[in-house]
Amino acid sequence: MGDRLAAMQQLVLHPDCAPGPITTVSASVAPTASGCRARFRFEGDIARIRVPAKAPARRTDFLWKTTCCEIFWQPAGGPGYREFNLSPSGRWACYDFDDVRLKRRDGAVEAIVLAGSSGPAELVVEADIAADLPLPAAVALTAVVEDEAGDIQYWALAFPPGKPEFHSDAGRTVRLEAGQ
Repeated sequence: MGDRLAAMQQLVLHPDCAPGPITTVSASVAPTASGCRARFRFEGDIARIRVPAKAPARRTDFLWKTTCCEIFWQPAGGPGYREFNLSPSGRWACYDFDDVRLKRRDGAVEAIVLAGSSGPAELVVEADIAADLPLPAAVALTAVVEDEAGDIQYWALAFPPGKPEFHSDAGRTVRLEAGQ
């Protein structure tokens, strides 16, 4: 995963979430000729979170119910967007929406390669995604963290007021242009 990535951006914990074993989440994303490349970094007491066990790479639903990274990619010019769920296990999902949570369907993906590393204080998930991702685009980077007690933390670049909502355009604060 050698292409250069943009600088890591700090995600914020949703204000309704209690502090937990993860103290910092950062992420970056950059367009590539075939799609995009992303990196997520979790810092804290990794042994106290649920990290899905390594599994064969394949499309899998409901990854967001435990520790998972997410990318929301919205091309300029319309309300439609694509959601990627990226599990530290190597499993992934991709959905297309016509508007916020409307008409969800599996999104077309040529390939998703996930790699990662983990230590006592850090978990890193890297994704190389080959898919049609039009530019310019507004992108959100988000993460779900499940701790050993089953409590969930929601992390994002920004949240709309109210409950944690990753599908809102409020979190799509990364602007990507062709040629970046």
